[in-house]
Amino acid sequence: MLFPAPVSWRRVETTEKPFVKDGLLHVPRSVFRELSFEAFRDVSFFLRASHLKALRDIFDAPDASPNERFVVLELLKNACVAAGGILPLCQDTGTAAVIGEKGHAVLTDGFEAEALTDGIKKAYAELNLRHSQNAPSSMFGESNTKTNLPAQIDLSAVRGDSFDFLFIAKGGGSANKTFLFQETKALLNESALFPFLFEKIKSLGVSACPPYHLAVVVGGPSAETTLKTVKLSSARALDSFPASEFGFRDEETEKKLLGLVNKNGLGAQFGGRHFCIDVRVIRLARHGASLPIGIGVSCAADRNVLAKISADGVFLERLETDPARYLPDVKAEKLPVETTEIDLDRPLTETLKDLSALPVGARVSLNGTMIVARDIAHARFKELLQSGKPLPDYLKRYPVFYAGPAQKPDGFACGSLGPTTAGRMDPYTELLQKNGASLIMLAKGNRSAAVAESCRRYGGFYLGTVGGAAAQTAAKYITSCEYIDYPELGMEAVWKITVKSLPAFIVTDDKGNDFYRNVASVR
Repeated sequence: MLFPAPVSWRRVETTEKPFVKDGLLHVPRSVFRELSFEAFRDVSFFLRASHLKALRDIFDAPDASPNERFVVLELLKNACVAAGGILPLCQDTGTAAVIGEKGHAVLTDGFEAEALTDGIKKAYAELNLRHSQNAPSSMFGESNTKTNLPAQIDLSAVRGDSFDFLFIAKGGGSANKTFLFQETKALLNESALFPFLFEKIKSLGVSACPPYHLAVVVGGPSAETTLKTVKLSSARALDSFPASEFGFRDEETEKKLLGLVNKNGLGAQFGGRHFCIDVRVIRLARHGASLPIGIGVSCAADRNVLAKISADGVFLERLETDPARYLPDVKAEKLPVETTEIDLDRPLTETLKDLSALPVGARVSLNGTMIVARDIAHARFKELLQSGKPLPDYLKRYPVFYAGPAQKPDGFACGSLGPTTAGRMDPYTELLQKNGASLIMLAKGNRSAAVAESCRRYGGFYLGTVGGAAAQTAAKYITSCEYIDYPELGMEAVWKITVKSLPAFIVTDDKGNDFYRNVASVR
């Protein structure tokens, strides 16, 4: 059930209109198609005003670290760029998810799921979004569908005379931070539950682009119910969840947990005390032999929008179209001003020497040529080595940026482009570095101890850049972008880009030091 807090709505004009006849609300098929298109257009370029205000509040907070202020300022700038409707908020424009509740007094032709899918397909074809869905051709083979379909569409029947929806564009990094733990009643006391949750939430790390909207669900009649409740709660679609014998929202626990998890040191991506914007905790009924606990997040690219179809018309939640009003009057003393310029077009040995002189956590400004490659390309590189073939020379000459761009709009060097989760490339790092490749890596999030050891052994570096600010990155920091290898992979192809003043932080250095292990150990 959807139980959002009060919502400000905007009317959506559709070709055909819903109408009431014989006491029933009749909804033509085209309404679903057009509403779906409008929803994914809005949610790809605009954010909720409450989310933007929360980012601004972090910037203004007395206890915000300079790095946090830098990150949220980039996120606010990113919202301003994306609001132009050309470059989407995040390069991972997500899996399209639709959760709908059809009132008993609503009549359709039964094909609303297909119509919603048609609207999604149109949005991802026309709006400079990214096609990220892969369909299997065999147990181990797959290919990109080139439509971003299939979508997740879950429709259910409820009492009422309206058709209510939650539309979500869920990026892979954020979706990957949804977890289910099958526990026991031994956790149902404060002294056990809070330490358990602290460690599990801390282990989420920063790869899903904090500051997060965190959801925790304790209990549930099934694992499926628990995780669906996590998803709804992280989108703030259960903020008015009514207390009953089946469960309730626990605002007291939310406050305690927020204060606790924000002490983990990770902060808003590069250290601080604002790991989470807010927490939602839902306590559900459970089978006596089971205690499912679900955890999930909505990331800094918080792409959720509510909608409804009623006798009054078709409506979408009003998102903020003027995010510039949340931009702060920046004072230099609130931001980390020390930055080191790094010329990536010098010989790689000289760039490595420059980085080696800096401590982990140092901010750098990157200028020059980089290679963009991620999961499937790295699997291809591994196959080359396993077959006795040499690696491409570009992997040894230039840093590699783990990313996959959205579609390129006219007038821009590339589509929205930001870092993907670095941890997915961890299995390839030691193999590539010992062959003289990937000695400078750029992405987002924590990495394994094995990567730190590989960097120590082979003299490599891992740099982190701001996640969730892909429109800003494409518009401000990238001056050229071109395919250079595996063009058949689409957004997973290998690209060569030129960057100008791209901000980054040294996360792992050639001595094996790891920034995140340092900040997380200080509470």
